[in-house]
Amino acid sequence: MTKPPFRADHVGSFLRPATLIEARAAHRAGTVDAAELRSVEDEAIRGVVAFQEGLGLQSITDGEFRRTYFHTDFLLQLDGVDEAGGTQVKFHQHGGKELAYAPPVMKITGPIRHVTDIQRADYEFLASCTDRTPKVTIPSPTMLHFRGGREAIDAAAYPDLEHFYTDLAAAYRAEIASLADAGCRYLQLDDTNLAYLCDDTQRENARKRGMDPDELPRLYARLINESIRDRPEDMVVGVHLCRGNYRSSWAAEGGYEPVAEVLFNELEIDSYFLEYDDPRSGDFAPLRFLPKGKTVVLGLVTTKLGELEEPDDIRRRIDEAAQFAPLDQLALSPQCGFSSTVHGNDIEIEQQAAKMRLVIDVARQVWGEA
Repeated sequence: MTKPPFRADHVGSFLRPATLIEARAAHRAGTVDAAELRSVEDEAIRGVVAFQEGLGLQSITDGEFRRTYFHTDFLLQLDGVDEAGGTQVKFHQHGGKELAYAPPVMKITGPIRHVTDIQRADYEFLASCTDRTPKVTIPSPTMLHFRGGREAIDAAAYPDLEHFYTDLAAAYRAEIASLADAGCRYLQLDDTNLAYLCDDTQRENARKRGMDPDELPRLYARLINESIRDRPEDMVVGVHLCRGNYRSSWAAEGGYEPVAEVLFNELEIDSYFLEYDDPRSGDFAPLRFLPKGKTVVLGLVTTKLGELEEPDDIRRRIDEAAQFAPLDQLALSPQCGFSSTVHGNDIEIEQQAAKMRLVIDVARQVWGEA
């Protein structure tokens, strides 16, 4: 492929080096200021860019090294958005263990406005470090609705939720216009919520928050479409669906069937990064809804465990997927980011590199290119 997504692609986040972890801890403690932290981030990003290029990757991210969480650092820079604690969730680990965790919930305290460029400077730095395709990852706009619902949106600011959706989409359009003006042509929206709507427990939790899980996929497709509607024609936009990624654990299970038809045919994006690394993600049958012109990046290599998959097993699973979607509309990646929070996963940097090399090698074997 000459444009993204590439046959061997990735979600975006990589394990943080020790120097960056230490600097972020010192910044939280008040012993390192923002300028010093950014300098450490810059150096770490140069390193992760070199790492990606050395592997042979064509899409390059900054490893999400400037973030604490995949969504809060971005969303809190919108006017009208505050953090309001967390919602207790049971994350599941391989082997049957459970991990209690309360992901941050965003609260809407006033009218949502885009008042400053959020990712532009970060994109410009990344682009200055590589001559390959820089990718920017941002949270999906749905992250300001699903976890809190109506109760997390101030009724005085938004007595009518339609105005909330309108303002939110406008704020995203402003940010995407800023990125486009800076030269960004590869954008990824990270969305846990469409994947959570495949899980019976999460669907029931949504009902308890006053939402209809059968209608939410269409609502979210409309919101995302309005958010990206003014993007340049040559900007590729993808969406990454994730069932949770915290210390090698996950929060949701279930195949894509409940959202597949809307996901592939009503969501006006170019590519889908889908988790398929173990049975909790279901089978490949939902890919039958994939229309021409769109690409599914199969997340067949786990980022939660260090054990390396067998190339033959991955090729076999690609063949299985190709029974439902054309092979030339498929690509390969790890199933999620290697580090969606500062805590990372139970995997070592050397194992991270081995998994990325595996993705690239299999892509070349299957498609003749990476």
